[in-house]
Amino acid sequence: MPFPFLLFFSSIFLSFPPLSFSQQTFPKGYLINCGATRRSVIDGRVWLPDGDFISAGTSKNLTVPGLVPTLSTVRSFPLENKNLRRKFCYVVRVYRGARYLIRTTYYYGGVNGLDFDSPPVFDQIVDGTFWSVVNTTEDYGKGLSSYYEGVFEAKGNTMSVCVASNTYTVSDPFISSLEMLILGDSIYNTTKFDSHALHLVARHSFGHNGSIIRYPDDQFDRYWQPYEENVSFTASKKIPAVSGFWNIPPSKVFETALSTAQLESMELRWPPFSLPNSTYYIALYFADNSNSMSSNSRVIDMHINDVRYYSNLVLSSEGAAVFATRWPLGGLTKITLSPAANSNGSPLINAGEIFDVLRLGGRTHTRDVIALEELKNSLRNPPLDWNGDPCLPRDYTWTGVKCSEGERTRVISLNLTGMGLLGSLSPSIANLTALNGIWLGNNSLSGVIPDLSSLKLLEILHLQDNQLTGEIPSSLGEMKSLRELFLQNNNLTGRIPDNLIGRPGLEVRTSGNQFLSPPPS
Repeated sequence: MPFPFLLFFSSIFLSFPPLSFSQQTFPKGYLINCGATRRSVIDGRVWLPDGDFISAGTSKNLTVPGLVPTLSTVRSFPLENKNLRRKFCYVVRVYRGARYLIRTTYYYGGVNGLDFDSPPVFDQIVDGTFWSVVNTTEDYGKGLSSYYEGVFEAKGNTMSVCVASNTYTVSDPFISSLEMLILGDSIYNTTKFDSHALHLVARHSFGHNGSIIRYPDDQFDRYWQPYEENVSFTASKKIPAVSGFWNIPPSKVFETALSTAQLESMELRWPPFSLPNSTYYIALYFADNSNSMSSNSRVIDMHINDVRYYSNLVLSSEGAAVFATRWPLGGLTKITLSPAANSNGSPLINAGEIFDVLRLGGRTHTRDVIALEELKNSLRNPPLDWNGDPCLPRDYTWTGVKCSEGERTRVISLNLTGMGLLGSLSPSIANLTALNGIWLGNNSLSGVIPDLSSLKLLEILHLQDNQLTGEIPSSLGEMKSLRELFLQNNNLTGRIPDNLIGRPGLEVRTSGNQFLSPPPS
């Protein structure tokens, strides 16, 4: 263990009823059927087509028979270069400060053709945070879909969920569905969502051997998988009032419990796979509903990989939840539940959740994001990946955008030379006040050159070989840092401002325009 015992033990909490909970009307969020072209109603809930949330990619129908509607279509994204990292983002309006459960579902269905039997491996991103690698190969080989679930807090009025190609991506990335649902105020609220998010590793209903427990049993539509290890289970006769639990698990997970027949320890290999070295949020849920013993007679001690997790937990019909917010784990995990010295009953457990605790990747300065969005809207054919956070994650900046290092992320240059851009230059480009270079030459941009005098750091402005009209703003001559101004081969008129002619340290090119005075020599 890399941390002293007391440090991570101090992050364990015990939760008993009652706790307040602000009720939400379900569903408060979005159910998006990716690749679909029309709304559909599935199990009484409305799924939306994805056209209003993304501008890139291609809708495709799968020919696999018997698929549920949310798997029968996908949105596929072009892989132009195996060594090029590009992201394609769904952008959704959200409530700032709300906590969202985000679930992405993938079913390949051979959508990339006969040359690619296996699904591509790629990345998924939320805002500026790398979420996880998407690798559905094993599930697809078994004829199954794959889903990923995380909990993120909305930092602004929109959130972006992105599919991204990486160097290990060999064919077009894709996505089947996207769900974004608001969680209750109490859910996972010991996590510092201003700096972290949660990525689901496993969520099991121990003792349950039926189908996945989800909505409407879970009002937040979390998935509780049956636990398939060979451990005995018992049926409960009384179900606790789950509204008193901090994370509000569904009452159905308390209908059965794993237990031992004798007064002895119980070991669980959970989660049932090896974990990468990281810190994890772990929550375990208990309720003693056997009615076979007197009150407070079942007391248990808990260890994770032989390290004490909690001692002398008294189990009752009211239920209890024990959780740690930052617990270091790596490799296979063993959970040991033992009868305490004063216990008259054997251990039991009903359910558990474990999340990888993700550090957020940050956000590009809001001023720059707004300015780039307005610039994007002024272009008729902006780059396809101009969605989501412009600068973050660092490996996934927008095409043509270069950003600063450090905690305060700013846009420091734009280079879209020869991109065939149509449209005009939005005046909002002047709000990118950290810019030191603009390269927009060899496009088909029209309209006037906006006032750029607020760009105090700008050294290079290349607008040559476009279709710009109007006069050269005299404010360009007042920009002290400017050393290259290339405006040749446009449709500019009027006179060249005197403060641009013969200025030391400034190279000005204006040939191929319709000026009333000759260009500077």
